[in-house]
Amino acid sequence: MDAVVSELEGTLLKDRDPFSYFMLVAFEASGLLRFALLLIFWPVIWLLEILGMGEYGLKLVVFVATAGVSESEIESVARAVLPKFYMDDIDMEAWKVFSSHDKRVVVTKMPRIMVERFVKEHLRADEVIGSELVISRFGFATGFVKGNNIDSYISSRVAKLFIDERPGLGLGTITSSFLSLCKEQIHPPFMANQNQYDHQLVRPLPVIFHDGRLVKRPTPSTALLIILWMPLGIILATNRILVGVMLPMWAKPYLSRVLGGKVIVKGKPPPPASGGNSGVLFVCTHRTLMDPVVLSTVLRRKIPAVTYSLSRLSEILSPIPTVRLTRIRNVDAEKIKTELAKGDLVVCPEGTTCREPFLLRFSALFAELTDQIVPVAMNYRVGFFHATTARGCKALDPIFFFMNPRPVYEVTFLNQLPVEATCSSGKSPHDVANYVQRILAATLGFECTNFTRKDKYRVLAGNDGTVSYTSFVDQIKKVVSTFKPFFH
Repeated sequence: MDAVVSELEGTLLKDRDPFSYFMLVAFEASGLLRFALLLIFWPVIWLLEILGMGEYGLKLVVFVATAGVSESEIESVARAVLPKFYMDDIDMEAWKVFSSHDKRVVVTKMPRIMVERFVKEHLRADEVIGSELVISRFGFATGFVKGNNIDSYISSRVAKLFIDERPGLGLGTITSSFLSLCKEQIHPPFMANQNQYDHQLVRPLPVIFHDGRLVKRPTPSTALLIILWMPLGIILATNRILVGVMLPMWAKPYLSRVLGGKVIVKGKPPPPASGGNSGVLFVCTHRTLMDPVVLSTVLRRKIPAVTYSLSRLSEILSPIPTVRLTRIRNVDAEKIKTELAKGDLVVCPEGTTCREPFLLRFSALFAELTDQIVPVAMNYRVGFFHATTARGCKALDPIFFFMNPRPVYEVTFLNQLPVEATCSSGKSPHDVANYVQRILAATLGFECTNFTRKDKYRVLAGNDGTVSYTSFVDQIKKVVSTFKPFFH
């Protein structure tokens, strides 16, 4: 069998330094204190690397990032957060060479638990060989790795895997010790045009679902910038939220620009529903919980929004009315009909947010209830923090959104669906929903998928997305505990 063994850092990934991935584990699995602590140790780690003692530096990184963290939490970060950042750093030329072989093995100095899911699911690797975390009998990482020497440990594992026949090709940097076990070696950088690999797959499987709060990979400089911005971001978010709650809708567009926000509007929105007529149903793509609020701000009037899993704190802070759905079809249908009889309404038929350039499957319920449908393509850009989470505290979503220096929203109004494109012309609700999904995806340059809310939560959180609502007091306590380090 034609086998290839490839190093991950510096080969399949462009960056040789795994420090930023440990920073992600520290932030997402433990929080701000461990994140800051690991950054404080970075000069020591860098110095050890310069002095040729990189293995001691790596062991120090592993210890600070993982000691005392539960194995399940590390697995959760590796499943939900890290794949997006790995994918962004993939060397496509190395991938072409790697994917052209029948048996594919990835070697990494990072703990195997941090990379295994990504390389097997997205890079289609058959085996992953890496350092192994020592886990206590209580299920927590001790911060240590097995073996006195990581390079020797990895090389011995590769030798055992290929005990009958040496691998045909090794991909890695010149210093990689496992390459001596391979018949042939190739070092980066890889040639841009290698005809023998043109017939192979040109891209790994994409990352559709992604969780975590950080937008950018926290290299030392980026991490320092994030930490320095945090106190200012909290103050800015507080001011923005207070302004949003207290000011009338017509005044918010002017103040948002003063406070650093920006909204780009394209297309022509319909006029408000006149007396006696049922309202228009705005069918939006779902990027953050701010979608309906931004839409109301653009239209300069409060439009109720149906919600699925909005936190109690977000409901209280919301400047627009919210209508909580039960996910019981006939009950939800009646609620939506009642609201439409009163006036306009906003619905996000994906049922949950999606950060990547994909649209989840649209629920067909909205198509059954009205023919006055206006598709609205929503998109946003932020610099530091994501405003959605599947694993974390949803009550923090609006705070993290407003902590970004210059959040930008894009709102594109499409034309109202003609009668022949609705259920009135005999089309099925599913056909209408799929059509709306396609035209919104085409407007944004996204791809349509058949994935659902349950698929997202199974991937990111290991559950079906059922929300257990905590009290308002409990959510306030979570908010305070998250930002407590900045108030001492």
